[in-house]
Amino acid sequence: MKRNIGRIDKADFPLLKLIDVEVKIDTGAYTSSIHCKNVIIEDNYLKCNFLDEEHPDYNEMEIIFDKYDVKVVKSSNGQAEARYRIETEVLLFGKIHTIHLTLSDRDDMRYPVLIGRKFLTQKYNVDINKTNLSFKLKNKK
Repeated sequence: MKRNIGRIDKADFPLLKLIDVEVKIDTGAYTSSIHCKNVIIEDNYLKCNFLDEEHPDYNEMEIIFDKYDVKVVKSSNGQAEARYRIETEVLLFGKIHTIHLTLSDRDDMRYPVLIGRKFLTQKYNVDINKTNLSFKLKNKK
């Protein structure tokens, strides 16, 4: 049975050492993405700086990936662009899920992580009237 998730929440990304990061649940987006800048390949490693002004400890923290690929993504304005994509884990409602995230400069966006339909399908129903359902559950424990 699918669990309800609100339009925004806070999630942990344990492999990236990111805790309580705000995520926007976006049924209009197919893929999920994370806000990074300075994306480079160096010695076969993908490196970038995670950006989240709400978390001074994480803002501009370098993240290094040894596994990645390139995915063509169509942005909300219809432009197709190649983006690096990584596979990691996300913790929601006390459960770890595998998630693919494209690396994107989301400077003009409010939330550092966007979770799209590909991840949500088969797992969650989105209730646009709710927020932080996973985060509230986590804080009850």
